[in-house]
Amino acid sequence: MNTEELAASLATPTAATVRDALRSLTPAALDALAVEVVEATEEAWRQVVVSRVAAFAAAQPRGGRTPVAAYFTTIERMSTDGMSIEWNPFMAALTTNEDIPDLRNTRTTVRVVRPPETALAQEIVDPELVTALDRLALLDPPNHEDVLRVHLPTQRAYRIGFRAAH
Repeated sequence: MNTEELAASLATPTAATVRDALRSLTPAALDALAVEVVEATEEAWRQVVVSRVAAFAAAQPRGGRTPVAAYFTTIERMSTDGMSIEWNPFMAALTTNEDIPDLRNTRTTVRVVRPPETALAQEIVDPELVTALDRLALLDPPNHEDVLRVHLPTQRAYRIGFRAAH
């Protein structure tokens, strides 16, 4: 069985063959598999974020340098389960250079969505991007000061943790 065939089988984990194979594994092997699955899931959702940001950047009017990175800040959400920190579904900053802005700095140009605008912003935001950001936040919850950087030339999405200056 090659990699593609294995991936196709694993894509339907409720299929009898896959279920039987999983049941024959030892608990240690299942634990190891669970770790790998979470890491693979995280990477898959990161790639969705990268592809959606790339599509957004490609749709922007040309005229200057090509955007190379997008940054997402965190937002607090209240739910029945309590307060959670999620990735803000709005593109916080799209930069045309390699410098990493400190998005806590008020001099950085960032689009701020105020409560009255939230309904409108939810309508125009990319639902696939929102879903991917939400899934990433569930798999690896961000901290208050974290920023998610999407770097288009390397096709990478990774978290930058800022520490508050004391």
